[in-house]
Amino acid sequence: MPPAPANSKLSGSTGGAPRALAGGPEAGEERPPIIQLRDVYKSFQSLHVLSGVDLDIPEGKTTVVLGPSGSGKSVMLKHIVGLLQPDKGEIYFDGQRIDNLKERDLTDVRLQIGLLFQGGALFDSLTVEENIEFPLREHTKLTREERHERVARALEVVDLKGMFLKLPAQLSGGQRKRVALARAIALEPRVVLYDEPTTGLDPIRSDGINELILKLNRNMGVTSIVVTHDLVSARKVADRCVMLLHGKIAAEGTYDELAHHENAQVRHFFMGQYDHEDEND
Repeated sequence: MPPAPANSKLSGSTGGAPRALAGGPEAGEERPPIIQLRDVYKSFQSLHVLSGVDLDIPEGKTTVVLGPSGSGKSVMLKHIVGLLQPDKGEIYFDGQRIDNLKERDLTDVRLQIGLLFQGGALFDSLTVEENIEFPLREHTKLTREERHERVARALEVVDLKGMFLKLPAQLSGGQRKRVALARAIALEPRVVLYDEPTTGLDPIRSDGINELILKLNRNMGVTSIVVTHDLVSARKVADRCVMLLHGKIAAEGTYDELAHHENAQVRHFFMGQYDHEDEND
């Protein structure tokens, strides 16, 4: 198999695939936010989930989104990838407004965004290789050999080199998360969204996922948005943290800044300290 060309982070000829992962900004260079949410509202019947969210996601950084259960974190992710449209407000990707695009016009945007679902969402009847290959078959013109090479590179990135033929049922929880992440990066996205990536994993395997998030950012320039309740994970991977309360951004900054924030609910969350007033959120 010939070596991968220099412009591809995972494999050979793109054959119609999205552009390769962008590198991080040069030292001292400031880039506009790659994702912007402006006054975003979303309700489901009488349940108000997002109530005027304003958020900038810097390119090449890891933004961790925290908040109590039901605060709208996963709903916000679904808006970013176009699975939900806001009742009010605007969403931008790389300077282009996307919330008003028709479904067919969202494809180019979605191909630049990888999504790691909370449960992995692997196809039980498909092998590891077939699971990772699925988006390549759907969205590229890569040959069978090129797809195999892309899968091999993705498996190597997530430290599962050569694990092509196993079925999901034969994998540990941590391995399933890694395979799902390999699938999420197979199309070489610019942004990866993680929905509770360490849920259900023991501390050792959770830390393995944290290391992969850092690795993708450091080596491949990926912009990451991580939704999590795991404060250990948040502290390790976050360049910046964002806290959702009452459907709005209540605080943003470094982990330590939020841990000592003037808002008592924010502090209680970071301390893991129960307060009955927090139940009113």
